[in-house]
Amino acid sequence: MSKKSDIVLGIELDENNVPEKLAWTASDGGINNEEAKAYLLSVWDSNAKETLRIDLWTKDMPVDEMKQLIHQTLVGLTDTYLRATADELMADTMRQFTDYFAEKLNLKGGVN
Repeated sequence: MSKKSDIVLGIELDENNVPEKLAWTASDGGINNEEAKAYLLSVWDSNAKETLRIDLWTKDMPVDEMKQLIHQTLVGLTDTYLRATADELMADTMRQFTDYFAEKLNLKGGVN
C-alpha cells in the first residue's frame, strides 16, 4: 500500500501581486500553516528535461536574510549533489564556492 503526503504552500498577494505573506503546511512533518519569508522550489520536468522553479519572497524579507537563504541553499544543493552522484571532486569544488560566497558576504561561520 502506498501513502500520499501533501505539502501546501500558501501565498497572500498585495494589489500588485507581490507576496505579502507566505505560509506552509506539511502534515507529516507536524507543520501547520507556519509563516515563511521565502520559497525556493525546484521541480524536475523529466519530459522536457528541465527544471521548473518557483522563487518567491515577501516584500519585507530583509536582504541580509536573503543572502543567508541563498548561501544555505547552495550548501544544501552541494550536499544533495554529493548524495545523488557520489561525485566528491565536484562537491568539493562546490563547497569551495559556498565558502567563498560566505566570505564575500561576511556570513559568519559559513552556514548561518
